[in-house]
Amino acid sequence: MSDGLERYLTSDGARIYRWPIDLFPGLHGYAHLLLVDDIKALIDAGSGFGDSNAMLEAGLNEIKRQYNEPAGWGDLTHVLITHGHIDHFGGLPFVLERSRVSVGVHELDLRVLTNYEERLTLVARRLHEFLDESGASAEERDRLMALYLLNKNLFSSVPVDFTYESIGMRLGRLQLTHVPGHCPGHVVIRVDDILLSGDHVLGRISPHQSPERLSLYTGLGHYLDSLDLLRPIASGIRLTLGGHYGPIEDLIARIEAIEDVHRQRLSAVVDMFQTPRTVADIAHSLFPSASGYHELLAFQEAGAHIEYLAQRGYLGLENYRDLERDGPVALRYVRRTGTLPASPPTIRRSEAAAAS
Repeated sequence: MSDGLERYLTSDGARIYRWPIDLFPGLHGYAHLLLVDDIKALIDAGSGFGDSNAMLEAGLNEIKRQYNEPAGWGDLTHVLITHGHIDHFGGLPFVLERSRVSVGVHELDLRVLTNYEERLTLVARRLHEFLDESGASAEERDRLMALYLLNKNLFSSVPVDFTYESIGMRLGRLQLTHVPGHCPGHVVIRVDDILLSGDHVLGRISPHQSPERLSLYTGLGHYLDSLDLLRPIASGIRLTLGGHYGPIEDLIARIEAIEDVHRQRLSAVVDMFQTPRTVADIAHSLFPSASGYHELLAFQEAGAHIEYLAQRGYLGLENYRDLERDGPVALRYVRRTGTLPASPPTIRRSEAAAAS
């Protein structure tokens, strides 16, 4: 563990410790402990699956041993959840059994923690309908649904002590910014010149996108708007630490690289609509080698980009009349008139242009 433990100091002396944890088979990430003034906060809690809890605890023990820091379960004051995805909050029951921490989450992800079973039921139903509308075969749909629900029932509702809007998006020296898109209640946490970005901005990959059809305040449009929210503060950020992959030293460059990924993907998707296509057609074309859970992610990613284009009039439904009959309908999209702008349009960017 000592080989994986990293220590960072902010410009005003806050300490951030970062260590690797396994989340699910094939999915790895990082836990973070933030020590600033009287706050001793875990940023996210891992998945609670497999070795995740043991690795979370081992990291805290190593921080105590190597740096003589107050990092025991009894020392912690907070767990701050960056967003409501289970690989970031699934370890909460383990933490709450050992520590009297105050748990915080954004309002739009509150029910993910406090009414977990209800939300899981609702989202599973919407996902089933989405896969039918996407043109997945019955066998494909059932297989992807089983993958989605795998391990989800290992978690149950937990209490939350406060929401971020209720404290004015500040906790001591911590500044929280709501950045919906990847998840409805996603926040990034700034302390001095370091940003803890959760999954909003990651090195190496563009964070996964889902259509707002599945959950409000997700969707590619919200995500691109939220990337723009970081621009005013990016010049003051020396280092960005995400929930996966390595540290990011140039936040603006990373934002622009992610935008470029989506710009290219949007153009590629539009070009695929020479004939009517379904979401399944596009998912298989964009990600031909996707398998297992990554196949489900491919459907959601394709759906997010098609939804973005359809909302803006680039795509329409060829067979919308079929929605008037009973039973599942595989929706076939067609290309409308118009061309993509030079960069992905966002509300904030267009407002800024108008103001100038």
